[in-house]
Amino acid sequence: MWRMPYSIALNLGRLPRLVQTMHRMADRPDLFTRQDGYAYVRYIIGLMKKTGHMGTECSGRENLPREGGYLLCPNHQGKYDAYSIVDVHDRPLSLVMDREQSYYVFISEIVDLLGGKRMDIHDARQGLTVIKQVAKELEEGIPHIIIPEGGYDNQKHNTLWEFKPGCFKAATKSKTPIVPTVLVDSYKVYNSWKFGPIKTQVHYLKPICYEEYLNLNTHQIAELVKSRIQEKLTELGC
Repeated sequence: MWRMPYSIALNLGRLPRLVQTMHRMADRPDLFTRQDGYAYVRYIIGLMKKTGHMGTECSGRENLPREGGYLLCPNHQGKYDAYSIVDVHDRPLSLVMDREQSYYVFISEIVDLLGGKRMDIHDARQGLTVIKQVAKELEEGIPHIIIPEGGYDNQKHNTLWEFKPGCFKAATKSKTPIVPTVLVDSYKVYNSWKFGPIKTQVHYLKPICYEEYLNLNTHQIAELVKSRIQEKLTELGC
C-alpha cells in the first residue's frame, strides 16, 4: 500500500504537467484522437511502473480479436487491475468503473481520457444506462474492460468471488465476443505491503463468441467466464 504514495512522491514534479495535459486532451477531442489519449495513458502507466518497480508479463495476445469490439472480463484484485491490462493491450479501449472510486485526482483524468463510464453500483437504472452505452460502443468496435467480480479486500489475493451477471448484458446486447482475462498478483501493487519489485501477469484467454453463449442467460455466462478464469488460475498454481 506504500507503493502508490511512493510513486506519486517520485513523480510530484511531473504531476501538474501530467494532469494539465490530460485535461487538455480530454477537453479537446477535435485536436486529440482516442489513440492520442490512449497513448498518453500508457505513457503515464510506464512512469508508474518505472518509479514503482513494477512489470507485467502477458500471454494470449493472439486470442484478442483483431477487429471489432469485445468485452474484456478480468478477475478483480485491486486498484492496479485496469492499468495492468491497458499496459499490455495495444488497441485503444475504454472501461467501466465504480463512480465512487472514479473521481480521485489523477484517476478521474485517466478515466476521462479512456472514455470511461462511471457506474453507480447503487442505482440500477443508471447502471442499465451505462450498459447500453457500452453495448453501443462495442458495436462501434471499441473494446471495453468491465469487471464482473464484485469487491476485493487485502486477503482475497488470487481467489475468485461471485461474478455479477448484469455485467454481461453489454455483450448480449451487442452480440460481441467476451474475452475472459486472468490477472495474477495485481493486488500486490496497491493493495499489499509487499516491498521490492513486483511482476504482475495478464493472460488473455480464448474469446467466447456470440454463437457460443447465444442460448445462455447472463447467470450462465457469468459462471462460464468464471470457470474459465478459475481453470487458468489453477493451471498457474494460484
